[in-house]
Amino acid sequence: MTGRRITGQLIRFALVGAVNTGTYYACYLALLHAAGLPYVVAHVLAFLLSMVGSFFLNSRFTYRTPPTLRKFLLFPLTNVANFAITTGGVYLLVDRLGMNDTYAPLIAAAAAIPITFVVSRTIMLRPEPRTLTDAW
Repeated sequence: MTGRRITGQLIRFALVGAVNTGTYYACYLALLHAAGLPYVVAHVLAFLLSMVGSFFLNSRFTYRTPPTLRKFLLFPLTNVANFAITTGGVYLLVDRLGMNDTYAPLIAAAAAIPITFVVSRTIMLRPEPRTLTDAW
């Protein structure tokens, strides 16, 4: 794997991340303000919705690999660290530091980017097993 190819993937990952962050944030604000949900509930629902979009964008655009059921089922693992960092970050920023709940998710999301790229790349570029039993 060349450095140029990884750099291209990282740039595309960042672009997908920007789109995904915008999608997440729009959903978060709609759920927070329009639906009147508590910020943590709005965060979790927006996160789940944007994760599905992220899978398809990263599959096709970032890594240029076909989406498969196996990768789709493994993809949430790429977001475990992201979810923990952003959820903990939102809680820390809002409840402990008194930050406005409108802006806190954007700051928390920035801390999770490097970890998410490494895990995402590992899952999305992993060769598919030849048989169903090889998948487990």
